[in-house]
Amino acid sequence: MLPEGAEPVALAYAGHQFGRFVPQLGDGRALLLGEVRDRRGGRRELQLKGSGPTPWSRDGDGRAALGPVLREYLVSEAMHALGIPTTRALAAVLTGECVYRERPLPGAVLTRVASSHLRVGTYQYFAARGDLDAVRQLADLAIERHYPEIGAAPDRPAQLLAAVTARQASLIARWMCVGFVHGVMNTDNTAISGETLDFGPCAFLDVYDPNTVFSSIDSLGRYSYANQPAAAQWNLARFAESLLELIDPALDQAVARATQIVAGFSARYESAWLEGMRAKLGLATAEGEDEGLIRDWLELLRSASCDFTTSFRALSERVPGEVPAGPAGTSAAPAVPGPWSAPGYPAWEARWRARLEREARPMGDCAALMRASNPACIPRNHRIEQLIEAAVEQGDFRPFHSMLDALSQPYLDRPGLEAYREPPAPQERVLRTFCGT
Repeated sequence: MLPEGAEPVALAYAGHQFGRFVPQLGDGRALLLGEVRDRRGGRRELQLKGSGPTPWSRDGDGRAALGPVLREYLVSEAMHALGIPTTRALAAVLTGECVYRERPLPGAVLTRVASSHLRVGTYQYFAARGDLDAVRQLADLAIERHYPEIGAAPDRPAQLLAAVTARQASLIARWMCVGFVHGVMNTDNTAISGETLDFGPCAFLDVYDPNTVFSSIDSLGRYSYANQPAAAQWNLARFAESLLELIDPALDQAVARATQIVAGFSARYESAWLEGMRAKLGLATAEGEDEGLIRDWLELLRSASCDFTTSFRALSERVPGEVPAGPAGTSAAPAVPGPWSAPGYPAWEARWRARLEREARPMGDCAALMRASNPACIPRNHRIEQLIEAAVEQGDFRPFHSMLDALSQPYLDRPGLEAYREPPAPQERVLRTFCGT
């Protein structure tokens, strides 16, 4: 039964999918119920995913299988707990029906919550049709909903582009700092609000490799871990193209202004990334050599094939005073695997410790900053696959609830949840993820 006054709609949008423009996409298996006010007075849109066919289903059934619903629920809630802007999951419900993919699977519906479902592709849809009035209305809506600080400025469209650019730079930097790989960074999955949107073939890094690709449909690695900043900037350029006529009637001037704004993404991203990575190394101040220190650490992880998350977390135990002294006054190495025996590690650790000393604050504070910046628990891909199998094949949701609990406080080392902190064994690694549509 629909809430009183609700008029559900399936949203239309366009999008560049892996670089190719598709002028008409839209919600093929999602229905926007409407919006509600939260306890703080903010607006939240409620959307059902997997509720049935829509005008945009493109011969699909509009349904969702249980596995992708559980994946989105877990990962979106994990992102929220990690402090990363994201859409969220309100509920997941079995439908009692089968959906047919490679084989019959239990059907489910996810209720998603977002501050809005405006995407870059929403603007592209109307801009491609030459509907400037609709683009203007959408720009006004985004400003009212997400960027009220812009106010009544005469250059509101340009200000909107700058604001979205800033939020996307911050968002992608946060993704990179926790090793998140989105998998399908198409323009229709780029939210104007700066929230993480859509969790199809997403995954988190295990072994650190900048070229990691999980998505089964990303054969060329367009949306690899390392390519995410460039992909985001490319998407912003497409957003800018949709706004050009609003930015300035003179096309040359509009292009020049938009180009300048989008070019600013790089500096904003680098600043946000450096700030996040400094915190992961226990650094609250900035020095010119910090970027080299960070990149050399990442190269150690790459060359030694180390786990991204556990290596950063274990490093906090090597802060001076945090680990009992070993023989001859040396530090005892953490039990957690890491680059500790790599040829370049001792020299790097000496540089890092010297840098910590220049922080001129208690070492305990540096270690605390690291523990607050490096999660102990992330949604490990192999664990997600295991809990999906238990739910789909045995109807057992206990692993799902256990992992959801572990992910609710990702920065704490809580007893009894050690299994969720461990990286996969080589035979457990999941190297390919699927969209689930």
